[in-house]
Amino acid sequence: MSSEPLYLEETTRRSFEATVDSVAGDRVVLDRTCFYPTGGGQPHDTGTLRTDEGAEWRVTEVTKKGDVLHTVDGDPPNPGTVVTGELDWERRFAHMRYHTAQHLLSAVLLAEYDAETTGNQLYDDHAHLDCAYDRFEASDLNAIERRMNALVADARGVEWYTMDREAAEASLDESRTRIHLLPDSITEVRIVEIAGEDGVDDGEAGEAGADPFDRTACAGTHVANTADVGDVEITGRRTQGAEEERVEFVLR
Repeated sequence: MSSEPLYLEETTRRSFEATVDSVAGDRVVLDRTCFYPTGGGQPHDTGTLRTDEGAEWRVTEVTKKGDVLHTVDGDPPNPGTVVTGELDWERRFAHMRYHTAQHLLSAVLLAEYDAETTGNQLYDDHAHLDCAYDRFEASDLNAIERRMNALVADARGVEWYTMDREAAEASLDESRTRIHLLPDSITEVRIVEIAGEDGVDDGEAGEAGADPFDRTACAGTHVANTADVGDVEITGRRTQGAEEERVEFVLR
């Protein structure tokens, strides 16, 4: 039985109760979890598992290989043990802010420079994004920074929902959602949307006629409003190869 991924819906939940399903060495599988596993450029969560009797384990790494695997220190809890999981919230919230900021940056680069995102990596204190573009000048970086901070100041809503992949491919703009980058085995797509200019979409979530600022296939965690991103500072750029640029940024 796979872990129920609470982190996909309840992104602001900091603690949860779960039962240990299985153990493999120092890795624990829970029946449900709020711990985000490394993926999509977003690092894993850390935190603790504890029992009512006072036993406690640090969660030092989380990966997903079929099941969500929680690496713990010390002798792991036995299968059947009921535990309370608690996230290191400052780390998780930083990842949420940076992930939403990355979506803003991807949307700005695509709309204003026709530069499609090719990769990204987030941390809890900085991030970078790679895109298909020849070279950004200092004036470009300043303009991108101003545009991103304007979007943050707009306090645009952010939401997420799932769609059938065939329906998503038929109704959504592939260049913006980047569904084509997902493995063929994924038949249900999680979409993250950033609201349009008025703070709300022109249609219902997932409706073909809606006109959000950004709509992207993503299994990461995000803040619910761009205002939570904070001030954006573009710290630099570097050439990553033929016609590919890396843009680096931090949040204050």
